[in-house]
Amino acid sequence: MSHEADHATIEVFWRLHEGLSKQGPGSDESTRRALALIPELPSAPRILDLGCGPGRQSLLLARETGGHVTAVDLLPPFLEQVDVRAAAEQLSDHITTVQASMGDLSYADESFDLLWSEGAIYNIGFESGLRAWRRLLRPGCSLAVTECSWLTDAPAERIRSFWESHYPGMQGHEANQLAVAEAGYELLGSFVLPEVEWWDDYYTPIGERIAALRKERSDDAWTAALEAEEEEASIVRECDGSFGYVFYVMRKPQ
Repeated sequence: MSHEADHATIEVFWRLHEGLSKQGPGSDESTRRALALIPELPSAPRILDLGCGPGRQSLLLARETGGHVTAVDLLPPFLEQVDVRAAAEQLSDHITTVQASMGDLSYADESFDLLWSEGAIYNIGFESGLRAWRRLLRPGCSLAVTECSWLTDAPAERIRSFWESHYPGMQGHEANQLAVAEAGYELLGSFVLPEVEWWDDYYTPIGERIAALRKERSDDAWTAALEAEEEEASIVRECDGSFGYVFYVMRKPQ
């Protein structure tokens, strides 16, 4: 990739994603549904939100549990957004933001009562993340993650080709359930996120921003960057139930 193309890709990404309330599929309703699958938590649980993005779920977890959420992400603009939103909701005492890689965490073993990660574990791989994070949980405590998963064995060729290129480690729902067990957890429950949660507050505003950015420039690098961002939304629009984000809620045995 040329310097010009690389610069255009980075600028387009931030212009499309800056300020969004979420950076992937999900909703407060689905977060609450997953939280309801978890056995009783301590009165003030210690929670680690891995790949928190702008912190929609971080804020909800703090409000719903009364605990303390450590919100981890690599990108400072997202962490700044979490801090601003926490202050606005008077939750600053319940949320600490940390810039770190979710694959290289220095916390002591058994430091947390609940681990959470929505739309982010793919960055280090589903199985790798489950195994790496297990040590951070106290025995009997839970981990909840969302993961893009195949829901059919026979997706359309264009859809299969896209994900083989963008996320070659993506697995089917049954394979992910097996990975949960092999990583040493008990699966408490799972459910597919409604397709509308890909669009509300995510692909819909991104699509509107793409249309606006097309009017700003028309050089090859800019156009290619916009088309690359647009392709994923097009794939999701055509998915026809062949893939989706699945919430997996699991527990580390006593």
